[in-house]
Amino acid sequence: MSITEMAALLDGAAVDATAIPQLTLGHELDVDGAYAVQEALIARRLDRGERLVGIKMGLTSRAKMAQVGVHEVIWGRLTDAMRVPDGGQLALDGFIHPRIEPEVAFLLGEHGIAAVAPALEIIDSRYADFRFTHPDVVADNTSGAAFVIGAWQPVPAGLDNLGVLLEVNGHVVQAGSTAAILGDPRRALEEGRALTARYGVALEPGWVFLAGAATAAVPLTPGAHVRAVVEGIGTASLKAAS
Repeated sequence: MSITEMAALLDGAAVDATAIPQLTLGHELDVDGAYAVQEALIARRLDRGERLVGIKMGLTSRAKMAQVGVHEVIWGRLTDAMRVPDGGQLALDGFIHPRIEPEVAFLLGEHGIAAVAPALEIIDSRYADFRFTHPDVVADNTSGAAFVIGAWQPVPAGLDNLGVLLEVNGHVVQAGSTAAILGDPRRALEEGRALTARYGVALEPGWVFLAGAATAAVPLTPGAHVRAVVEGIGTASLKAAS
């Protein structure tokens, strides 16, 4: 199967909300090839009118690495169609098995980080049983599905050990620290610049950069009201449609 055919298969799985077998079960695919699939996958979406608005990091915490069984930081692309307004409602009928996690987001400026915000990321692997290898998840745009950004704030002096909570229907279901994001979320940005440059992608001013999850992800179920709380920065929330 060619790069183009793999991208079409993953795109169809997302559009139809139907899981597919891992690509690596029947095809040779290394990490460089997987990033080529990801680029072709996103190109299909851009051809449909979506716009590239940022980059997301994946597996920047030990909790996430352990949860999915992949042990290397990865990156994916964000489009405008993936963004959900803060406090907005998200229909789940377009997802296969969505999960949600609290993150830290950066607004990229001309020279470094212009602002910081709490964020939520909805991940939704297009593979059956949410199981994949390293190349599989890279090809699948690192399971990216949707994201919420809270109110932008000035960058605080310290970002390396802020408390992070994930609440579902008013109950804390995950608690962690920004230290789980490579020790400091700003390190995720350094990693992101280096990793994307390896594949010819330069981070642009005005883009959103999701630094990675501070806790493990939890299933997103119909009717759930989910809120991320980042100490000293604020909150981001969404409501899953019933």
